[in-house]
Amino acid sequence: MKIFQHEQRSLFGEILDWMLTPLLLLWPVSLVLTWLVAQGIAGKPFDRALEYNVTALAQLITVHKSQAQFVLPLPARELLRADDSDNVYYQVLGTRGEYLSGDRELPLPPEEEKIVSGEVRIRDDEFRGSAIKVAYTWIKLELPNSKPALVQVAETMDKRSVLATEIVKGVMLPQFVILPLAVLLVWLALVQAIKPLNHLEERIRARSPDDLSPLDVDAVPMEVAPLVSSVNDLLLRLKDSIATQKRFLADAAHQLKTPLAGLRMQADLAQRENASAEDLKQSLRQIGRSSIRATHTVNQLLALARAESSNAVMSHQTCDLADLTMDVIRDCVPRAMDKHIDVGYEGPDPGTSGYTLQGNATLLKEMIRNLVDNAINYTPSSAAKSGMITARVLSDPFSKVLVVQVEDSGPGIPTAERELIFQPFYRVLGTEADGSGLGLPIVLEIARQHHATVSVDDSRAGQIPPGTCFTVRFASARDTD
Repeated sequence: MKIFQHEQRSLFGEILDWMLTPLLLLWPVSLVLTWLVAQGIAGKPFDRALEYNVTALAQLITVHKSQAQFVLPLPARELLRADDSDNVYYQVLGTRGEYLSGDRELPLPPEEEKIVSGEVRIRDDEFRGSAIKVAYTWIKLELPNSKPALVQVAETMDKRSVLATEIVKGVMLPQFVILPLAVLLVWLALVQAIKPLNHLEERIRARSPDDLSPLDVDAVPMEVAPLVSSVNDLLLRLKDSIATQKRFLADAAHQLKTPLAGLRMQADLAQRENASAEDLKQSLRQIGRSSIRATHTVNQLLALARAESSNAVMSHQTCDLADLTMDVIRDCVPRAMDKHIDVGYEGPDPGTSGYTLQGNATLLKEMIRNLVDNAINYTPSSAAKSGMITARVLSDPFSKVLVVQVEDSGPGIPTAERELIFQPFYRVLGTEADGSGLGLPIVLEIARQHHATVSVDDSRAGQIPPGTCFTVRFASARDTD
C-alpha cells in the first residue's frame, strides 16, 4: 500500500483552481469596497440638505439692541423636525456663547478648530448614544468686539444606512447570479481550450507501434509546441537508436556467422572417411582458432553492450590510472612475448598524487586493455625484428588533465580511416590480424562516459612504418588526494 504516494494532479483542475480562487477571494473584498463606496454616495445628498438647513438658520440670526437674537417661525420649526427615519437637532449660540435656541446638550465643535466665518463644515459626532452627522457654521455679526455666533444642525444616520444598504443590494445581488455563471463559463472555456491536448492524445494513441515519425507542431497550440518539439526530438533519437541496434545486431550476426561456419566446415572435414591423423589434427587446430575467435567476438559484444548500458548506473570511485595501466600491461606481457613484442610502461608509480580521477575502474581497465590488445594484434613482430608497444600515463598539474597513451611500431592508420575505425566491426583493409572490429568502439564509448576524448596520430611521424599512437585525454579529471 503506497501511503505516501502523491496524487496525480490534473492540469484542468489546477488551471480551474488558479482562475476561480482569485475570483472567489476578490468577491468579499468587492463587497467591502462596495459598502464603503455606497456609504459615501448615500451621505452626499443628506450632507447637502444639512448644509442648506444650516445656511437657512444662519439667515435668521439678527442683532437687536446690541444683542444677537434668533427667531424660528413655527412652520419652519415643524418642517425641520419632520423626519420619519432620523432625529433632527439644531442649536444656535450667540456671540458670547450664550444659548439662543435649539438643543442645549448638542456637542460643540472641537475647541482647537480654527473659526472661519461663513464656511459650512460637517463633522461626525455622537449625541444621546447615537451617531450623528453635524453641519455647522460661524456667523460674524455687526457687534463690536464680539465673537461669531454658532449655528449647528445635526441628524442621526439611519436614512444613510438604509440608502447604503439598498445600493449594496442593488450592486451585489446580481453578482450572486453572475458569479455562478462566470464559473460555468470559465469551466466551459477550459473544456474548449484543452481539446487540442485531447486531440493530440488521440493521434498518438492511434499510431502504430513502429510509427516514429514526428508529430505535427503546427496542429497544436503555441504553448504546447515546445513539448511536442521535445517529443519529436525524443522520437528522432529513439528512431536512430533502434536503427543503430538493428544494424549492430545484423553486423554481430554476420561476424559470428564466419567463425561458426568455419567450425562446421572443419567438423565436416574431420569426419571424412579417408582423413589421416594429420588432417584430423589440422581440423582440430582450425576448430580451436574458430572457437577462440567466436568467443572473443562474443566477449567484445558483451563488453560493448555493458559499456553502452552502464551510462546511467555507472558507479564512481577514485581510480588510479597508473595502477590500472600497469595491471593491464602485466596481464598482456605473456601474449606480447608469444608474438616477440617488447611491451612496456612509462609513467608514475601507483599511488602517486595527481594521477587519480572519479570513474569506474572496471570500464577504465577495459578501455586500456582494448587499446593494448589492438596494438598487439596489429603490430608486426618476429624473433629477428621485434615490435614495440608503450603505454604512458601523463598529467598536467596546472590544468588537472590526465592523459593515457598507447603507441606501437605498427604500420599506422591512414588519415582517411581514423574516423572510421571507431565504428563497430570496421577493420582497416590489408590487415591479416584477427579481430572483431569492436575494440575501438568500446574504447570510444567508455571514454565518452568519463568525459574524455580519443585521438589517433602517428607515433613516429616521417618514418616507415609510422606506427600509431592512441591518446585518451580526461579533460575533467580531478585530483582526489
